[in-house]
Amino acid sequence: MNARVALFKSIGTLLEKLPERFDVALASRVALVVGRRNSTARTNLRTNVAHALGGDGVEVPAALLDRFVERGFASYGQYWAEGAKLSGLRPSTITERFKIGEGLEYLRDAKALGKGIVIALPHIGSWDWGGSFLATLDLGMTAVAEELEPAELFEWFKKKRESIGIKIEPLDTHAGTVLLQTLREGGVVGLLCDRDLQDNGVEVDFFGERVTIPGGPATLALRTGATLVCAACYSGPGRDHFAVITPPITVERSGRLRDDVVRVTQSIALDLEGLIRRAPEQWHILQPRFAE
Repeated sequence: MNARVALFKSIGTLLEKLPERFDVALASRVALVVGRRNSTARTNLRTNVAHALGGDGVEVPAALLDRFVERGFASYGQYWAEGAKLSGLRPSTITERFKIGEGLEYLRDAKALGKGIVIALPHIGSWDWGGSFLATLDLGMTAVAEELEPAELFEWFKKKRESIGIKIEPLDTHAGTVLLQTLREGGVVGLLCDRDLQDNGVEVDFFGERVTIPGGPATLALRTGATLVCAACYSGPGRDHFAVITPPITVERSGRLRDDVVRVTQSIALDLEGLIRRAPEQWHILQPRFAE
């Protein structure tokens, strides 16, 4: 077995078997230590959180920003610990600990239409918990994930996600076809879209700066007529998780497809801003998103 695969499997198994809350405490502590030593990740997180806290030229006091960055690394550790536990939990436990506080009616209305649902997500809290909860509502979600090296590691990751009700498709040339078919069959597609992994996204205003984010959610909704919403799944309070789903974004065609994709993607960016600002310390983006 590849050493990297063995390491990930060992850590995942350890977190899965540790007593609840002890696993979160341990993972959060490890993430804090790593965050203090990894200057690149810390600088990136600091810049990103500063935009979420301030934006539009507002300067965030350094001491306040430092506290949010510390909480950000601790939250990232919590994300991994709680995600590792999911495959061993009963569906009844997931429904007890996960609540959609705002917007469940939008999903129910969209399901009744039968044209599919596109959920645009930020890296907030634990989207894995949200996808697992949707499976308990007979709204099993299909998501796209960046392929990992070696392939054995990706397959392990894929198997773990599918065991909790989230179907994973690799981010490759076939992903678009699979997602279109899922929506045409009335299914649910969840796409993390606050990072432009393929560097071919749509330029938008995001926290006061011009950045690119993926145009996939807008394109899929425009091509299929699926309902398009944004959502975030927050960790807490305690062991629970709390989700917010935004009102559907208008996706009617009004001109060239490219122009419509830009317009709708900008609407997504604005909704993502609002969701991230609710809990900036849970925004797990350790890569550069803005100019420093």
